[in-house]
Amino acid sequence: MAAAARALGWALLWLLLSCRLPGAEAVAVMSVDVGSESMKIAIVKPGVPMEIVLNKESRRKTPVAVALKENERLFGDSALGMSIRTPRVAFRYFQDLLGKRMDNPHVALYQSRFPEHELVKDEKRQTVIFKLSQTMQYSPEEMLGMVLNYSRGLAEEFAEQPIKDAVITVPAYFNQAERRAVLHAARMADLKVLQLINDNTAVALNYGVFRRKDINATAQNIMFYDMGAGSTVCTIVTYQTVKTKDSGTQPQLQIQGIGFDRTLGGLEMELRLRDYLAKLFNDQHPSKDVRKNPRAMAKLLKEANRLKTVLSANADHMAQIEGLLDDIDFKAKVSRQEFEGLCSDLFQRVPGPVQQALSSAEMNLDGIDQVILVGGATRVPRVQEVLLKAVGKEELGKNINADEAAAMGAVYQAAALSKAFKVKPFIVRDAAVFPIQVEFTREVEEDDKSRSLKHNKRILFQRMAPYPQRKVITFNRYTDDFEFYVNYGDLSFLNHDDVQVFGALNLTTVRLKGVGDSFKKHSDYESKGIKAHFNMDESGVLSLDRVESVFETLVEDKLEEESTLTKLGNTISSLFGGGGPATETGENLTDPVQEEEESLAETGKEEQGEKQDPKSSAEGASEEQGEEKQQPPGQAETAPPRAESHKKEEGEKLESQDPKENGETAKEEEPSKSPSDSTVTKTEEEKKIKAPKKQKLVHEITMELDVNDVPDLLEDELKSSMKKLQDLTVRDLEKQEREKSANSLESFIFETQDKLYQEEYQFVSTEEQREEISKKLSEASSWMEEEGYAAATKELKDKLSELKKLCRNLFFRVEERRKWPERLAALESLLNHSTIFLKGARMIPESDQIFTEVELSTLEKAINETTTWKNETLAEQKKLSPTEKPILLSKDIELKIAALDREVQYLLNKAKFAKPKPRKEKNATKTDSGKNATAASEPESTIPPTEGKQEDVEKPEDIGPAVEPPAAEQVAIDSEPGSDSGSNEEKREAGGESRKNDEL
Repeated sequence: MAAAARALGWALLWLLLSCRLPGAEAVAVMSVDVGSESMKIAIVKPGVPMEIVLNKESRRKTPVAVALKENERLFGDSALGMSIRTPRVAFRYFQDLLGKRMDNPHVALYQSRFPEHELVKDEKRQTVIFKLSQTMQYSPEEMLGMVLNYSRGLAEEFAEQPIKDAVITVPAYFNQAERRAVLHAARMADLKVLQLINDNTAVALNYGVFRRKDINATAQNIMFYDMGAGSTVCTIVTYQTVKTKDSGTQPQLQIQGIGFDRTLGGLEMELRLRDYLAKLFNDQHPSKDVRKNPRAMAKLLKEANRLKTVLSANADHMAQIEGLLDDIDFKAKVSRQEFEGLCSDLFQRVPGPVQQALSSAEMNLDGIDQVILVGGATRVPRVQEVLLKAVGKEELGKNINADEAAAMGAVYQAAALSKAFKVKPFIVRDAAVFPIQVEFTREVEEDDKSRSLKHNKRILFQRMAPYPQRKVITFNRYTDDFEFYVNYGDLSFLNHDDVQVFGALNLTTVRLKGVGDSFKKHSDYESKGIKAHFNMDESGVLSLDRVESVFETLVEDKLEEESTLTKLGNTISSLFGGGGPATETGENLTDPVQEEEESLAETGKEEQGEKQDPKSSAEGASEEQGEEKQQPPGQAETAPPRAESHKKEEGEKLESQDPKENGETAKEEEPSKSPSDSTVTKTEEEKKIKAPKKQKLVHEITMELDVNDVPDLLEDELKSSMKKLQDLTVRDLEKQEREKSANSLESFIFETQDKLYQEEYQFVSTEEQREEISKKLSEASSWMEEEGYAAATKELKDKLSELKKLCRNLFFRVEERRKWPERLAALESLLNHSTIFLKGARMIPESDQIFTEVELSTLEKAINETTTWKNETLAEQKKLSPTEKPILLSKDIELKIAALDREVQYLLNKAKFAKPKPRKEKNATKTDSGKNATAASEPESTIPPTEGKQEDVEKPEDIGPAVEPPAAEQVAIDSEPGSDSGSNEEKREAGGESRKNDEL
């Protein structure tokens, strides 16, 4: 039993350590699946693994909507209701405008769908701004920031603790500008984004986590078809187990192919249905044009949403709206056939994303094991029919929660990335949808000695390249300052409309400063090129970490001349990145650059370009580990860190690494030396000492970046937006607090006015007292009607406090009289039981008596004193008028009950654990009688109760099994916790000292 208890204790300790960090107060993490129409929020906190957050209406999903009035801001269902009453101030589907310039076709599409909103251009960034008035203007990032802040509030209320860390879902087709816009929005909401995860990647993770046992070394290819409100994405995912360096064999999902349609979704179907209903209304009422009334069109859109849902399960349905326009009711019957006819061209686009995904994955439908439906719009029967025909399967998988799978997968990833939780590893290998390349121009010499400019392109990340991943581009033939460009690669797989919506194809212009100076400073070194280090992080966001000019030279190591201090210094220097002594201020001396993949800027065959197989890159290449980089669980194991994979120019030698340059290598090799090493001949030792060594020097190059797609928000602009949103939040909280105070005051006035006519309140108050209170309540009620609607929160709270103070004595007298019967009955019952117990204890024969006279006298004294106090206090109370302050207080009764109960409990416990005395036998011999007499004459021995050491006091053979014997009848009412019966026992054994000190 003891071993089992210890094992259980260790298991519980491990569980606690794996769930919480020492000293961490708030460790909960959240995920937000921000869909086009609604969002789902999930949390993980200690004791609550992966749970969907309920909103204020106790629903599991919340509409992504914001209503902005002059002095009020609404979210969710409240904002959705406002979109019907005042469409101009309610904003939805604004995610489509993230990271887009004003001239983007998607902006024009949004304006045509929602003409009630005024969109203006941000002259600085050329992006979109929603304009409500001259003082109220918000960008789409600020709108999303408000929604994320609201989602955080819901999560914190549900988790009952602050939450800072989050994983946010984004569509897989989001480009760099759109992903950066989401990060800016999260920053405005003061959320720490652990990762932006693609929607279908989160769904695939959720699917795999709950089917870990079904994943093995045999690859399974699953296609997830996600048609939501705004868009459609098809993703092909491969599941299989892989061997990792640290965790053994673990399951892995790898994104193989992605196809999408940005505008194919449930919203477009609803808009078609809305316009059809508008046409029917106009046909019924030729003199009216419902299209010109934004409120009526908003009502029609809401009815179209309901109608689409109902027609998914019924052949026809009646659309009806009361008071659609000018108090005219609208009613029309719509069949599923009519609905499908309206959206026939949309259904023809359903197979498109499937073909794109297969093409990008270089697979065919025979390699797909299962097709699983995700997203609300896949519930439309016609969508399922067309998709089933396109994929050629017997059936479509519907075995996941189409609404919540992304949120649940994202929150699992949040727990894995958080340091506060330990989850089972599940390796996620996502893929970049759009290729990225580096372009530069340099001067070349032709055969006729003339010079011309040549434009070069080098692929950085190919289409469907796995990420997170680091890449290095090396420029070998530049000796002076130059510039290069980071752009999107070949997007021929997109149609013309998608390319137009995509936006700018140029990402960044990079200007390098100080290249020429680095060559001048290190003219005695051999140049190894200018290396640009790129990083695509877990969120799919590309960044240029640094640019370095790398040099190398041959030096002679004279080990016999090195002092011990120099050796130690060189070792420390190499361990922390130094390749040799610092010779120039501001230079960074490091080990040879360990690269995942090196794409050279100049090669002997530039016209052929560089080609890279993304599959082999994912399997064989390693990730260059950065100090601030946090890998997902098991991520690093799939690609051993710091492995080199170089593509070298003709004639260029591989970089050698010397133990002197790498402190870790030197440190590992030193302990292996043994005394036998001293047998090396003197000649060999001299050769080793005098052999030339390669020393590397790295000089950091200053870089200037110009963002070419959508300019990032500057730090000042971000802080300004954060303050704008914080001010709105503070205003909302103040408004809620004021409303709460006003409601509390109003409720108190009405409830108290009603109580003054109740019998129990009239019994303890005089007519004058009631009139005074009633007068004050009437004055407060009039004040509420005349001035209270504009009063500040403090004024409302002060008014309520004043009224409560006035009524305090009245409420106290009523409350005390309510408590008296129960408390007095409990005291009377305890006195009766205590008296019976005392009489029974005194009737025990002297030979069997286990209580001392002092103990019994102490109990008798307590009974008498309590009885006397009760009788005297009740007598005094009867002399007082009910309208006076009572002297019989419920808290005093409770104290008397506790004191008397403590005395009784002491004696009951003593009786429970008392050892029975030996009996005298009738036919005992004279000798035995003498012995018994001797034993009987010994002092009485009683064993008081002890905590946790019962086995030391009494043995099993004396008292039987280790089960508590039934106690005598006892009453324990509100006994004081922590009362020390041991101290009572000591005083009694000492000879009956006074009990006053103990009672105090």
